Amino acid sequence: MAIDKDFIQFMKDLSQNNNRDWFHSNKKRYEAVVKKPFYELVGNIIEKMDLDLEVKNAVFRINRDIRFSKDKSPYKTHVGAVISKGGRKNPMYPGVYLQLSHEGTYIGGGCHSPDKESLTKIRSAIVQDPKRIEKLQKNKKFVQYFPEGIAGDKNKILPKEFKEKGKEIPILFHKQFYYMAHYADDTTVLRPDLADFTIEHYKAAKGWVDFLTETLF
Repeated sequence: MAIDKDFIQFMKDLSQNNNRDWFHSNKKRYEAVVKKPFYELVGNIIEKMDLDLEVKNAVFRINRDIRFSKDKSPYKTHVGAVISKGGRKNPMYPGVYLQLSHEGTYIGGGCHSPDKESLTKIRSAIVQDPKRIEKLQKNKKFVQYFPEGIAGDKNKILPKEFKEKGKEIPILFHKQFYYMAHYADDTTVLRPDLADFTIEHYKAAKGWVDFLTETLF
């Protein structure tokens, strides 16, 4: 069951009617045109990646956590999943992040929010083998699919053990190590080969997946 224009229309409608009454009145529609096809898509990707992961453990709930947010809209206007060995319960585990909405598609991966210990491990591994990191950054397939390269916030000042190396290896300043491709239209969402297209991105970034997996796990 492919994602179709009914998915796009539901998300547009939800963005204009983001309240519980409307959602409950349209829940069957949500189940049919959003949840079911997205679950099937994620299941297909899991199979292609040969992962031991249940779809429900990859897909995020559509409900927003509004406890600490000024925006009290109860629902997300996108669907998302972490497709990796750890799934959404362990999003630090490298794999694929997939997000679909009426406004476009995000396909990425890496390590979005490493804790202090994990960040130190990543930086230490980079210092130990900077040539490997340089090759990963310049890899033609990676650059093709992720032209912005490694994204995320950076530290202005490095911990003392990395200060000197930071002059030679700028990537050490990163405190997030993720990469993301963004397709800002509904054409990608509606691709009949979206599972394969997602896998192409995963393979293009496989060098980073392997590096981060070896380093953190």
